[in-house]
Parts: sequence; C-alpha cells; structure tokens
Amino acid sequence: MDSLSDTLKKLKITAVDRTEDSLEGCLDCLLQALAQNNTETSEKIQASGILQLFASLLTPQSSCKAKVANIIAEVAKNEFMRIPCVDAGLISPLVQLLNSKDQEVLLQTGRALGNICYDSHEGRSAVDQAGGAQIVIDHLRSLCSLTDPANEKLLTVFCGMLMNYSNENDSLQAQLINMGVIPTLVKLLGIHCQNAALTEMCLVAFGNLAELESSKEQFASTNIAEELVKLFKKQIEHDKREMIFEVLAPLAENDAIKLQLVEAGLVECLLEIVQQKVDSDKEDDITELKTGSDLMVLLLLGDESMQKLFEGGKGSVFQRVLSWIPSNNHQLQLAGALAIANFARNDGNCIHMVDNGIVEKLMDLLDRHVEDGNVTVQHAALSALRNLAIPAEAAEQLGKNVKLVERLVEWCEAKDHAGVMGESNRLLSALIRHSKSKDVIKTIVQSGGIKHLVTMATSEHVIMQNEALVALALIAALELGTAEKDLESAKLVQILHRLLADERSAPEIKYNSMVLICALMGSESLHKEVQDLAFLDVVSKLRSHENKSVAQQASLTEQRLTVES
Repeated sequence: MDSLSDTLKKLKITAVDRTEDSLEGCLDCLLQALAQNNTETSEKIQASGILQLFASLLTPQSSCKAKVANIIAEVAKNEFMRIPCVDAGLISPLVQLLNSKDQEVLLQTGRALGNICYDSHEGRSAVDQAGGAQIVIDHLRSLCSLTDPANEKLLTVFCGMLMNYSNENDSLQAQLINMGVIPTLVKLLGIHCQNAALTEMCLVAFGNLAELESSKEQFASTNIAEELVKLFKKQIEHDKREMIFEVLAPLAENDAIKLQLVEAGLVECLLEIVQQKVDSDKEDDITELKTGSDLMVLLLLGDESMQKLFEGGKGSVFQRVLSWIPSNNHQLQLAGALAIANFARNDGNCIHMVDNGIVEKLMDLLDRHVEDGNVTVQHAALSALRNLAIPAEAAEQLGKNVKLVERLVEWCEAKDHAGVMGESNRLLSALIRHSKSKDVIKTIVQSGGIKHLVTMATSEHVIMQNEALVALALIAALELGTAEKDLESAKLVQILHRLLADERSAPEIKYNSMVLICALMGSESLHKEVQDLAFLDVVSKLRSHENKSVAQQASLTEQRLTVES
C-alpha cells in the first residue's frame, strides 16, 4: 500500500502538469489497488484530496476520462464516498460526458453516476440538477434496437443508473414517467428478451414504476401485457417468474391492463401453474400457486375482463375455477370462492350460476370448514353467496333452498367464529331484502331465522342493524301472521323501544325502527305490546330531530299510534 501513497502524490503533480503517459500509469495503479482492496484504497483516495482534481480530468478533451470515470465508479461502491464525490464537483462533468460518442466513456460514466446515486439523496439531487436523466433516456431510445453484446451491456448500465436514480423516490419516478421512460423500457424488453441481465433490469424498473398511479395509463398504452406474458411463458426458474409476478400484480390493478393481460393469454399461464403446483408441498411451488391464483382473482375484478372469462358460463376458464372449489387445496378453495364472488357482480351471471348448482358447491365447501374452522375460506364462500343473492330471481331461489337456509341459521349461532356468524346473518337478511318474496320469508320463519334477524338489529355495526331492520319491515309487511309468534318471543318491540330512546342510535336506525313499528300494528298481540310501552313519548320527542326524514317519520308514526290507541 506504500506504493499507493506514492501513486497519489505523483498523481497530484501529473494531474496538474498533464503529463499523459505517467498520468495513465498512475490511474492504472489506482484501478489495480481498488481491485485488490476497494474500501481501504477509497479511504486513502478520500484522505489525499485527489477527488477534487478528478473534475479537471473529466473534460471531453482529456484522453483518460474513461479511466477516471471507472475509478469514480469503483470508489462510489462505498457509501462513505458518495457525498465526497458530489462535494468534489464530479457530477456536472460526468453528466457532460454522457454526450460523448465513445462507448467506453459512456459505459464508465453511466456506472459512476449510477453508483453515486445508489441510496444517496445528495447524489440523486446533483444528477437531477445537472439534467442527467433526460440524456440517459435519449440514449436508451436511440440505442434501443442494437443487439450487439457491447451495446446491450451499455443499455443494462443505463437502465441500472435510472433505477438507482429513482428508486423509492416518487417525484423522480414521476419525472422519468413524464420524460416517457415507460414506452422506451417496454420496447427494450421486447427487443432484448434474450438478454437475461437487461431483462432483469427492465423488470425491476417496471416493478418500481408500476407502484405509481400515474404510470398505469402509460403502461396501458404500450404492449407491456403481451411482452410480459411472452416472457413469462419462457421462464422455468421460480425466481424469474416471481420477478414477473411482482410487476404483474400492481399493473393488474388497472382495468384496461387487466383486459390486455387476459387477451395476451395470462389466464392460461396461471391455470397451467395451478395445475402443475397443486399437489406439490415444495415451498416455492406453494408460493407460486398462491401468487398465481391470487392474480387470477385480481383479473376478475375488472368488469370487461370478468365477462370475457365468464363467456356466458360456458368459458373453460370459468369451468376450471369452478373445479377449484371442491379441490383439497385450501388456497385454491379460497381463490375459487373469491373468483365466484367476482363473477357474481353481474345479474345474468348470478342467475346462470345459481341455476347450475353453484349453491350446493359452496355449501359443501362451507360444511368442510365448519369443523376445522378455516375462517378465511368460510368468509369467502359466504361473500360469494351474498353476491349471488343480489338479483331478485337468484335471491328467491337461494331463499327457498331449505338446506341452505337451515345451514345459515345454524351458522348464525357460531359464537366462536364472529366473522362467519356476521356473514350468515347478513346473508339471511339479504335473501329477504333482495327477493321481497313471501315464500322466502316463510322458509326463514320455518327454519327459525327470525330471532337471529332481531338480534342482528342490536349489532354494534350500523350497516348490519339497518339491513336487519329493513328485512324485518318486509317480513312485517308481507308475512306478519306467519312471523308474529317468533317476533314476540324475540322481544322485538322492546328492542325497538330501546333503539328509539337511545341518543346514540344513527338517524337511519331511528327512521327504520319507526317504519317497523307502524308495520307491526297489524298484529293484535304486537300492537298491545307497543301500547304497553310508552312509545308515544319517545316518538313525539323525535318530531324535532335535526334529520328531516326522521322528523317526518316521527310525525307519521305519532299519528298512527294516536289513531290506533
């Protein structure tokens, strides 16, 4: 290392005198020393104060500019050297060198700037101020279609530099997006898909940029979907596929891109993965099965992509997803149930699925998990049933299915599984609210569901209270005689009195409770209960309620109570 001190001293003199030969020799010595022990050599370079002299050796006229840039790239691998490089004024001359025509100069300059930017706020700001990003993007554009190895190496370095420049920095990522980096990178990926290093750089860049909302529209106007699917089909290694998944997931949040991915054949790839991995217990395979099936469910969140895959219920994709529900793999059962919930966002689909026996499949799935208590799968299956029950025709079919209603009533008592209990209650209420059918109400009364709806009206969630009250009002309007006994024994009238008297009840709860009181007056025994509790006092107070609808309903209810008393 003593010769290093001599070299540094000599370099100080020759850098000023510009004695070309000895200058080259000194720089070679430094590169050698850095190759042997980068950290120690970098410390000595910093201590010698020579960094300040490098700026003068980076001029376009200098014959050793590539070597100096190489030395800067090497020292900037150390975190402690990045700010000193910025302070020594090296960024501006390096950015100037990006205008060079010499490939070696461009390569070393790109490396130097990329390393200085790595995890360094100061480095990034300096490159930003010197306008480095735009020049690099212009290079990527003009060199994009050359596939010789030297050029691919340069493109890889430039992509890496932009990555280091913008990584985890939203405003710099937005700047690159505004400069049009996305279409350029997509084009690069298409042309250089044989080059592993460059492909990987593009994927990491996409992964970073895709997190930004503003990038999605730009991505949607390129053929990124096609390129990624093409690349995905070629990958055998788990790690490479994971990298592509990490780009696909944020992109697939955009509906236009969902459709493009479906059209590019991503779904077929995902189904194939599921088929290959379903019986494996290797950790990588389990991860891939989960990622693949999750992505499949995400693609179904877009209305157009979902309809395209449903194909009127005849689609092979829909059929395959259907086969996941009775499978023995929990991850697939979960994805299958979530997928059905997504297919059920359209009335026609719901009716088709209900006609074709989906309810039985979901009930079997629920039965399998009530024992082992896999709550996530149960939740998903119940949400799917709730989505299926939205169109009136489907709600009526579900609500007249005695086996289903009896099961739901059972699960309404699953105290150990609050989530399942809540979902089952909401589904019972939905069957009544959406079908508005006397037959459905009769089935629910016969299966002992009334008491659960009354309990649901006291839930701490306003949305659930409301759903219960609306369902109970429909029962009172359509089938009061059938339900009368159950409503009495569930102490509905006392509960309504409590909801109306409670200051904390939400306006819609007060409103719907009064609507229900009026509906109950048609039953002699319930009418008597209403008279026995001093309802008039509570209701007349609500006439001056700040909410207009509540106040109006209070006046109507008061008249009704007075006339009937």
